[in-house]
Amino acid sequence: MAAFSASSSPGTSNAIPPRHHGAGSGVEATLLGDYEKGTERALLIKNIPYGGASFARTCFNGLNALSGVGVLSIPYALSEGGWLSVAWLIVIAAACCYTGLLLQRCMNSGPYLQSYPDIGESAFCLSGRITISVVIYLELYLVSTGFLILEGNNLDKLFPTPLFTLLAALVILPTTWLRSLGALAYFSLEGVGLGYSGRLCPLGRAFDQIGFHERGKLINFGGLPTSLGLYAFCYCGHAVFPALCTSMRDRTQFPKALSVCFLLCTLNYTFMAVIGYLMYGEGIKSQVNSTFQSKISSPKSQFIPHCSMFGYLMALIGSFLSVAASLLLPCVCYLKIFGLGDQSRLQLAVIMGILVMGVLVGVTGTTLPCARSPLIFEASFSCWTNCAGRSPGFILILFL
Repeated sequence: MAAFSASSSPGTSNAIPPRHHGAGSGVEATLLGDYEKGTERALLIKNIPYGGASFARTCFNGLNALSGVGVLSIPYALSEGGWLSVAWLIVIAAACCYTGLLLQRCMNSGPYLQSYPDIGESAFCLSGRITISVVIYLELYLVSTGFLILEGNNLDKLFPTPLFTLLAALVILPTTWLRSLGALAYFSLEGVGLGYSGRLCPLGRAFDQIGFHERGKLINFGGLPTSLGLYAFCYCGHAVFPALCTSMRDRTQFPKALSVCFLLCTLNYTFMAVIGYLMYGEGIKSQVNSTFQSKISSPKSQFIPHCSMFGYLMALIGSFLSVAASLLLPCVCYLKIFGLGDQSRLQLAVIMGILVMGVLVGVTGTTLPCARSPLIFEASFSCWTNCAGRSPGFILILFL
């Protein structure tokens, strides 16, 4: 997480040069405005400090940020919402990509805006910085916890001791000390390569043993809130987008890099969701639940049943924190910095539509799963405390 945290100067500037009409054209100018076209704006952006990461390295880092735990739960999300919920996956992907571009426009409004909290401070002063910092760092902390829980349960089959979970965390920890995202791209390339090659495993198992015999449901309204929460969780990379943009050698290439990352990740998520649902149908479970059903003879087997709602926990993170960081806060900050009156009707309609969708996904995805399973918070908390308590230094590593 620290590798994606860009430091900012205390002299954050809120000055926004006036918009120059008539400089932009086409869909991009309509949806995103034409703020870089004016002379004053061009001079302002020219003074922004640039990094040394190339377009390809930025794509690798972006793919690594977006491809995470979500790919393990995406087939379960499809089974919860039904086949038509794939349309929502595409809509959420497009909305998150657009809000990522809005974050870049916010960063271009001042020469010292280099991180997400900087944008919050530029829009809402100190309260905005504190609010955004709490949201994004809590989100990153919970996602890191989820990774360690998954890693611990995978290693438990081979090495039934929490020590190896701690060692795995120690091996990954040095990658968070890299200040250059160009250097981090080599690790991202390895992670993306291994992750995408691993997608061939379920496909091979399907052709070899299971097959594609399940039909599934067309739509399941009861499970749609959980499905939307998991879809939102798949695109919770906005906390690192400002750092990726700052690290680029040519920042004007960031929209193209972001579009490539979202396109490839959406294709990957859709592929995994479809083949998983065709293989297992309504009986599909999250990766964690499938692991828990196996016969594990280890000291940790006594607390494994407490983690049976891990998939719901991921959906809650997606509905509450990921929706806030990826959909709501970028739109609110953008409108605060640039104002309502200076937006085109189409752009304003798109932003308002994203805000409405974010509120609906956040409210329904947080309340309905809890009503569906009232013990979700207790079970999820038990899962975290048991996994954390069994490994000395677990909490320390997460905070490092």
